[in-house]
Formats: sequence, C-alpha cells, structure tokens
Amino acid sequence: MKIIATLLIAVLVVFTLASCTQEQQNKISRDIQNYTGTNGVLEIYAGDKVVRRFLKIDKISTALGTDDGKARTYRYGYGILDENLNMIADAGEKKVYFEISDYATNYVFFENPR
Repeated sequence: MKIIATLLIAVLVVFTLASCTQEQQNKISRDIQNYTGTNGVLEIYAGDKVVRRFLKIDKISTALGTDDGKARTYRYGYGILDENLNMIADAGEKKVYFEISDYATNYVFFENPR
C-alpha cells in the first residue's frame, strides 16, 4: 500500500510539472537552486584577461525598480573577492557586494568545478 501511494504521488508530481509552461518550470528550478545554493564563480573580463573574480556566489539577481517593478539593466549578488585570482577563497579575502551591467560588462558566471 505504501508503494502504491508513493507511485501515485510521483505520477502526480510529474503530471503537474509537465502541465507547467517552460517559464514556470524554469522558475521552479531557480527556486530549488536558490534554496539549496550553488558554488558559483563570476569572472569579469577586460578584453581576454580576467580582471576580477568572485567566488562562492549563491545567486546573481536581476534588480527590479522600486516603483514600477520592472527589470533593471544590471545584476547583483554577493561573493568572495578573489584578489589574487587563484580560484581559492584565501584567508583575508572577504565577501563583498557586486553589481554588473547587462550592457557594458563582459562576464562569465559558472558553477565552480571543484
């Protein structure tokens, strides 16, 4: 009886997710990821050279307007500033707030493979 109930719940979850639009599925995925956290890395480039790197980023958020609620042209988050660019959060490197422009900043955001 317990197996049947578990299977029924699993089928219901799959059916519910399948009936969601792609945007709703993406939002659910982001919500789960925001809850569980990530180990993101943000690299800022000047030409082909990395000039800033932030480690241990949980998420990068899109800024929303206070009055109109519309998305702004920058993203923000918190991460450890990797001052020596060695991909390690060394002692003395602190967690900082950052903002990046959607238009003027060349950046790559990825999950740390370590």
